[in-house]
Amino acid sequence: MLLWSLLVIFDAVTEQADSLTLVAPSSVFEGDSIVLKCQGEQNWKIQKMAYHKDNKELSVFKKFSDFLIQSAVLSDSGNYFCSTKGQLFLWDKTSNIVKIKVQELFQRPVLTASSFQPIEGGPVSLKCETRLSPQRLDVQLQFCFFRENQVLGSGWSSSPELQISAVWSEDTGSYWCKAETVTHRIRKQSLQSQIHVQRIPISNVSLEIRAPGGQVTEGQKLILLCSVAGGTGNVTFSWYREATGTSMGKKTQRSLSAELEIPAVKESDAGKYYCRADNGHVPIQSKVVNIPVRIPVSRPVLTLRSPGAQAAVGDLLELHCEALRGSPPILYQFYHEDVTLGNSSAPSGGGASFNLSLTAEHSGNYSCEANNGLGAQCSEAVPVSISGPDGYRRDLMTAGVLWGLFGVLGFTGVALLLYALFHKISGESSATNEPRTPKSSTLL
Repeated sequence: MLLWSLLVIFDAVTEQADSLTLVAPSSVFEGDSIVLKCQGEQNWKIQKMAYHKDNKELSVFKKFSDFLIQSAVLSDSGNYFCSTKGQLFLWDKTSNIVKIKVQELFQRPVLTASSFQPIEGGPVSLKCETRLSPQRLDVQLQFCFFRENQVLGSGWSSSPELQISAVWSEDTGSYWCKAETVTHRIRKQSLQSQIHVQRIPISNVSLEIRAPGGQVTEGQKLILLCSVAGGTGNVTFSWYREATGTSMGKKTQRSLSAELEIPAVKESDAGKYYCRADNGHVPIQSKVVNIPVRIPVSRPVLTLRSPGAQAAVGDLLELHCEALRGSPPILYQFYHEDVTLGNSSAPSGGGASFNLSLTAEHSGNYSCEANNGLGAQCSEAVPVSISGPDGYRRDLMTAGVLWGLFGVLGFTGVALLLYALFHKISGESSATNEPRTPKSSTLL
């Protein structure tokens, strides 16, 4: 009787074991949800149930429940089954084994570059290459590029390419990319790749002078342009005066040339100059350039020189004009009452003279003008009064006429005086010589 009872119980347990089934999806990709269902007919008889993977217990429930894997990854692949523990030990049941293989949604991305040793200042194209599973070509991906943990460009983008217009030496470092689904469920990162930016040493340094009119003039602006024919990256330009060897200025910028400005040139700025350029390799120096500073003429001084203390007709008058400052050559113009007399040049600077043979018409104001191409300057007017032979003869003629007039008047006056005196004497003589008539004659 006892044996019969055991056989009945064993048969019942066997039937219950056959009714425990694990249900799982047949096809799983990364990012998919996996729902495991453990199904049995005698749910009320169990004490607990559990899900297992590769003989390792995953989760335990007190009643029949589903097991959820929210977002599957490749490591979720394995052999799954479920089990229940009944109220009696003979009621413990184990389901069938279900093999789940999580398929790769897209391959791990690979970072490629147009060049892993680009020339500084040149462009670089980065690409994050991957491939979707043929069964999931409709999945949308987005990409992001990184350098030394710094996001490049605008961040996440649907484009697997990133164009960098110019790279510099400081851009050398480790680069990688990430690809993910737009739902953010699956994200994969490429291996890191080293990009080493190549710097080109500078070459052919030159110093150029830029000044208004092409010549350096006192008081005007001067620009010293230092340039290189080749080279990349930040270039440090510095300017020097050969006489002192000290730096006049320094600029660091990402260009092939730089300017140093002298707002107002002084005469003392004349001399020899050079510049240097350095982009981290060996500094290169330009050739020495001599910079002459041209000086505008100062206001000239006119000096008159004659043989005597007083200029006279017939004298040779020397007009000497001299500007105390001014770069040669200097051209001098001489004027008499604003009428040009002539000109004279001073090729080596200093003054110049002009000789004039005086006539009576040369009395008046004299001046001169100095010009060395940087602006003309006029002297103050110097008055000249002419005396001499012609003037003396005029004075003698005037005196002669006056003396002649005085002579005629004097002679006339003397004649009249003599005439009056003669008549007076004649009258007296006649009265003395007249014969006297005796009174007795009348009487006769």
